[in-house]
Amino acid sequence: MKRLVVLVLLIAQQSIAQKIEHLEPSNWWVGMKENNLQLMVHGKNISDFTPKLKYKGVKLIATHQTENPNFLFIDLEISAKAKPGTLQLTFINGAEQFTQPYELKERASFSSNRKGFDTNDAIYLITPDRFVNGDPSNDTVEGYKDGLNRAEEYGRHGGDIQGMINSLDYIADLGFTAIWPMPLEENQMDQWSYHGYAITDFYQIDPRFGDNDLYVKLSAEAKKRGVKLIKDVVLNHCGSGHWWMTDMPSKDWINYNGNYTNTNHRREVLRDIHASEADKEVFTRGWFVKSMPDMNQQNPFMANYLIQNSIWWIETADLGGYRVDTYPYSDVDFLSRWSQRIMTEYPNFNITSEEWSTNPAITSYWQKGKLNANGYNSYVPSPMDFPLQEALVKGLNDEIGWNTDMNRVYHSLSNDFLYADASKLLIFPDNHDMSRIYTQLNENDARFKMAMVLMATMRGIPQIYYGTEVLMSNPNSDSHGEIRGEFPGGWNDHTANAFTGKGLIAKKKEAQKLIKTLFNYRKNTPALHDGKLLHFAPENGVYVYFRYTDSQKVMVIFNKNPKTQQLDLSRFAEMLDGISEGKDILSGGIVSLKESLTLCGETVRVIELMK
Repeated sequence: MKRLVVLVLLIAQQSIAQKIEHLEPSNWWVGMKENNLQLMVHGKNISDFTPKLKYKGVKLIATHQTENPNFLFIDLEISAKAKPGTLQLTFINGAEQFTQPYELKERASFSSNRKGFDTNDAIYLITPDRFVNGDPSNDTVEGYKDGLNRAEEYGRHGGDIQGMINSLDYIADLGFTAIWPMPLEENQMDQWSYHGYAITDFYQIDPRFGDNDLYVKLSAEAKKRGVKLIKDVVLNHCGSGHWWMTDMPSKDWINYNGNYTNTNHRREVLRDIHASEADKEVFTRGWFVKSMPDMNQQNPFMANYLIQNSIWWIETADLGGYRVDTYPYSDVDFLSRWSQRIMTEYPNFNITSEEWSTNPAITSYWQKGKLNANGYNSYVPSPMDFPLQEALVKGLNDEIGWNTDMNRVYHSLSNDFLYADASKLLIFPDNHDMSRIYTQLNENDARFKMAMVLMATMRGIPQIYYGTEVLMSNPNSDSHGEIRGEFPGGWNDHTANAFTGKGLIAKKKEAQKLIKTLFNYRKNTPALHDGKLLHFAPENGVYVYFRYTDSQKVMVIFNKNPKTQQLDLSRFAEMLDGISEGKDILSGGIVSLKESLTLCGETVRVIELMK
């Protein structure tokens, strides 16, 4: 008799599994500000069934069918009185029925008031596959075609979540207070899956990186060290190997009905008052590349799916921020709704968006509080400052001139009036999609030092790419595979180790020391977090700016000129009045600020003023 009961239970469980292949989101929380939840249910002919539920504080508001009988979308209303627990969704089709449990979790007490990354933070950007291999057992996983291949630039090299966990002390010791790993969700693609941007399951961590529990552990371990976890979000596209690509809810789930049409990459059309509708459509609806189908956020079910997925990860992994990939390529109305929903649910959270334009009129368009001429509202607090990145590199590589060298940085900053709040921009010398900063600066050590000083002292939130501290470069090509090289010491067969210093040449150790000094100083210096910026027009290659609050002032001096110069300090009287000396942060010495300063050629100084 006992065997018969077990057999009946197994058959019942198998029947449910056959009916529901995907239920997303897989769980939710009580106590959310938005009380509506839409479930996506996927299974063979699931639309033949009518869902019912009985749970105190939860109502089934509506059920939506699509042209595909294998999908149902179920709208729930979760009242403020609903308690954590497991509700039972009963699916009925005549005499046939089955029950699917669905968990409502208790929300963390601090969740709605969680603090996202801000101007107090410095971010360490990581390509997980190339950082540290902390668990060689997941290098190749059965059922995943793209296995370990370290000989190939675009192959998987084996870095993972455990490697990042093992490295948190190192990252925190450098002075960084947030990490941004490139996407870690499943990328079940035939090749080139290492980068993470061709997501094939938005709710599961790729097993070659770890699993959901390990990702949650990464967040918890980082938090213990005062380090926030920023998640890389992809709203625009999925991977062509996503499970729904063979069974879409509707033809318009993917733009152009799932037929590859490339975007024109003309991001200007979103603001161009003369742009044609044809150009606008191809930009927004066109695919980024053939292997990344463009998701249609104008489809209301898709829009809800993506919004809820973003909230689910914040709650699940206790996130400290989002970085959004290819931001302007998504539907603009959806982006407004998505960013508003996130920032309404979490008012102290933060989002940075990738708008790869060096035109500040374009990048400023997306910032929260910007009064756009067309009335468009965005709710992204911290867009990426691509204009400043370009100005920095060109300025450091330029010869001295009226509109060249550090004048480029000066001119870029003079456009800050275009932003709602330029102090919140995310600044960076490079990232995972461009040549390493050391390569962009032609491996010039003096210019590298200037770039790092500017990153640590300029207005905004600095982001540094992993390995910058040991002068990682890409001398042979601008290939992403080379740019995203293996971090020295991340694999047992490396001869150089950035964690221990073994095998590092002297100038790489010096660069590492510089980063550690600068970003630990920044971490403990309020003027570099919330201080105002006041700068003076460059003269003869010398550029000076101050970061200051009512109680603290920091003076930063760049001498781009290869010649030694005497800097007359009388020009800076409005900031130096009553101050006779300061502390040189890089040398540790005391500096007299009475009359003039001697500036050696191609040097930079950071001086905290003393009263």
